[in-house]
Amino acid sequence: MKGPRDERDRRAQPAPAGGRRRAGGRRPRRSAPGKRADAQVRGRTTIADGVVEKIAGLAARDVVGVHAMGSGASRTFGAVRDRVPGAGGRSGPARGVKAEVGEVQTALDLEIVVDYGVSIADVARAVRENVVSAVERMTGLEVVEVNIAVSDVKLPDEDDDEPEPRLQ
Repeated sequence: MKGPRDERDRRAQPAPAGGRRRAGGRRPRRSAPGKRADAQVRGRTTIADGVVEKIAGLAARDVVGVHAMGSGASRTFGAVRDRVPGAGGRSGPARGVKAEVGEVQTALDLEIVVDYGVSIADVARAVRENVVSAVERMTGLEVVEVNIAVSDVKLPDEDDDEPEPRLQ
């Protein structure tokens, strides 16, 4: 059995050849094979809301039946904003997605436009499954909810709402 004296003696010894010591003279602990060390002992990882929004947006767009993300107005303004240098804002993959990210969980709100003729319930189910799978796999966060708002249906004879903006 080791006592406090044994622990002090071990810390006072120089590092072995080729070994490294961290600041404060302590060497990093290695976990035994097959055991995972507590994640907080090794550091902390934070994931920005925008990262989760991009992952979710790309995963949602991969589903057959999803025509676009966001409402018609947000897509139109986004198309104009994307063409203005330095305009910033939410564009591309994150359009139509809002994420709230905590330390271990996230909740998502998606706004989608579906193609005419598809089952909205089936598309929403597929979007939810694809988004949960992608976000959990890539971030390790638990997705607690994915709320989907269908804001429009794209008819076959309709033109896309994203006009070519004219910049002067």
